Amino acid sequence: MSATDDRAPRSGVEERAGAPDQVRRPVPQPRTRIVLAEVSRREDRHERTRAELAEQTRVGEALVRGLVRAQLALALRLSLVVLIGLGGLPWLFAIAPAVGRVTVLGVKLPWLLLGVASFPFLIGVGWAYVRLAERNEQDFTDLVQRPER
Repeated sequence: MSATDDRAPRSGVEERAGAPDQVRRPVPQPRTRIVLAEVSRREDRHERTRAELAEQTRVGEALVRGLVRAQLALALRLSLVVLIGLGGLPWLFAIAPAVGRVTVLGVKLPWLLLGVASFPFLIGVGWAYVRLAERNEQDFTDLVQRPER
């Protein structure tokens, strides 16, 4: 077959007419792009949701607003626990003065509760807040990255 024959199949190697000692060079073949529909569609959804968050669209704003509301509700609930737990002690001592006069190991109960027991209580509430706030953020991340059905 010669290089001028139009009916000759292309093998990917270009034959040069002329001297036989010249090197054959490969002819670049057009590239074929293969796209898997499921993978592409899933990435497009993730990218669209991320773009909505980044561009502050209505959907993105609604998602972020939901996260902020969940975090605010958590903060308010745990603030209420602290308010009742620590703020209720003075009320307890005012309503039942006999409780305020109780001594444990030579120290009056109000000092033990407010001066010693309050710190582990606050540390526990802080630990619970961090754990629950991270759970809210993980739920938000799962919602953003969840494939749409």
